[in-house]
Amino acid sequence: MKYPIIQYNDRMSALHPFSGVYAAAVTPLKPDFSPDLDAIQPLLEILARRGCHGALLMGTTGEGPSFSPEERFTLWRSATQARTGLPPGFRLLAGTGTPSLDETVTLTRYAFDLGMDGVVVLPPYYFRKATEEGLFLWFSEVIRRAVPAGGKILFYDIPTVSGVSISLDLLARLKDAFPDRFAGLKDSSASQNQAQALGRRFGHDMLILNGTDRLFTEALQAGASGCITALANLVSPDLRKVWESFLLGAPDLEAQTHLNSARDVSERYQPVAPLLKGLLALRFGFPLWAVKPPLLPSPVETVELALRELEAAGSLS
Repeated sequence: MKYPIIQYNDRMSALHPFSGVYAAAVTPLKPDFSPDLDAIQPLLEILARRGCHGALLMGTTGEGPSFSPEERFTLWRSATQARTGLPPGFRLLAGTGTPSLDETVTLTRYAFDLGMDGVVVLPPYYFRKATEEGLFLWFSEVIRRAVPAGGKILFYDIPTVSGVSISLDLLARLKDAFPDRFAGLKDSSASQNQAQALGRRFGHDMLILNGTDRLFTEALQAGASGCITALANLVSPDLRKVWESFLLGAPDLEAQTHLNSARDVSERYQPVAPLLKGLLALRFGFPLWAVKPPLLPSPVETVELALRELEAAGSLS
């Protein structure tokens, strides 16, 4: 699928260089739960071909917290080596957050050493009652010790999973302290109010990548610069249509409706990682990749039912 060149306009000039549509990519796994490195390039190629500007590797959908540092390094290395087969400018982000400060520093530093374009960092999610001052100190140490000049770090705000919420004041403080390295956040709060509050507070001064397909149009209108979503593994053409139509000043409501329907389906058949792996196998002929315990594969009947529902809703193209 080819995408038109967007004409330069005021909306586009206000966007961050990392703006666009990103897939929170699944992690291809062999039956023994080790990364299937041979599958990395084909997966990234199909994401790029279907409209993604980049991919987040080892995020929530990629089961990142289930992998050792060595497994993450191996997968990121394979992804950076796969760049030769990808369109110029396809960006690679690494999920590097852990509850350990030192491990997060090591993962983040190594991701940049390998040539990843940026990192998306969960807060230290074990200590759910950490103070704002403690979170500022933790992120400051990660940035000082691991993010090079020109490197970009995003806070990963997913409070329903991490149990840690981020305040707008803390985001502003990190941006003020590290204006060239703290880029912004992946907003997976799934909150309409949060999307609007981020826009009111930061506008286009901070990179905001929305994590909820259902809110994508609204988040763009509020000031977001793009998205990182699990469903981009499957429905990136509609995400790309929403993004491009926003830049042209004419929201694509039909594409957004397709995204809403796809989100409804995915929420009925949680968890999403095994569901997506099953759907990718049926839809694109990939192997049925394993998921890492404690996750279990989605039953075949569930995947087939979800596929029929997505097709009936017009959410697959």
